[in-house]
Amino acid sequence: MPLVPALRVLAELRTDEIVVTTMGSTREWPKLSSHPLDFHHIPSAMGHSPALALGLALAQPERQVIAITGDGSLLMSLGVLATIVAAGVRNLAVIVLDNGIYEVTGGQTTAGAVARVDFVGFATAAGFESVAFFDDLLDWQAGAAQVLAMPGPQFICLRVEPERENYFLNPPGPTQERIDRFRAALAPKS
Repeated sequence: MPLVPALRVLAELRTDEIVVTTMGSTREWPKLSSHPLDFHHIPSAMGHSPALALGLALAQPERQVIAITGDGSLLMSLGVLATIVAAGVRNLAVIVLDNGIYEVTGGQTTAGAVARVDFVGFATAAGFESVAFFDDLLDWQAGAAQVLAMPGPQFICLRVEPERENYFLNPPGPTQERIDRFRAALAPKS
């Protein structure tokens, strides 16, 4: 399925969830969302989106947290799946964008694509409460809300097409401004 329409489904369903992006998803998500609870982290962040989201889910148990990561990034840190389950969080969804390439570094094929890695199988083996796979946009549109409402932690793998024309990753604005805005959005409401 095409990447941006797949992410648009999530953006349209999103209310007040924290959304953590790194690498390629940081290039695309800001085109669809400028919510104060968006946390985009770029520097040396390959593989860290689920771990950052886990920390936020533990620190903010009353909020739902969504980590958007790529297949190449998840391969760099598969142990995070077991760590998420072991932490006992119920308010975390990990969404993997599986396009078979390391998109922001120039489009090299991932080892996962060559080995035909089953990311849903990894999440199931790690003990995720709810797992789902979508490779069709219409199915994702029809099932996204239901899957995101399932018991957590949730793991969703979206098989998406590469964005081959644009590997370059622009920072989504000044870091300190983004962190200040994010921190203010996390503050308890009086």
